[in-house]
Amino acid sequence: MPNKKSTIGDNIRKYRNKLGISQDVLSKRADLAFHTIAKIEAGSTPNPTIDTVKKIADALGVSLDDLMK
Repeated sequence: MPNKKSTIGDNIRKYRNKLGISQDVLSKRADLAFHTIAKIEAGSTPNPTIDTVKKIADALGVSLDDLMK
């Protein structure tokens, strides 16, 4: 059984989908560019800055720990 480590992008997508919001809505809530959210979720930006992750966590209503694990 493969052991796929969850990425920050996967977690962002999971919490965003739970809220039923689009990447565009999340980008506005987090005050970030749409392409920033899209790139993180796609894995093109695997290590976003802590400030960016904090904005996303706040916009999703989750802790930094939730997105990092």
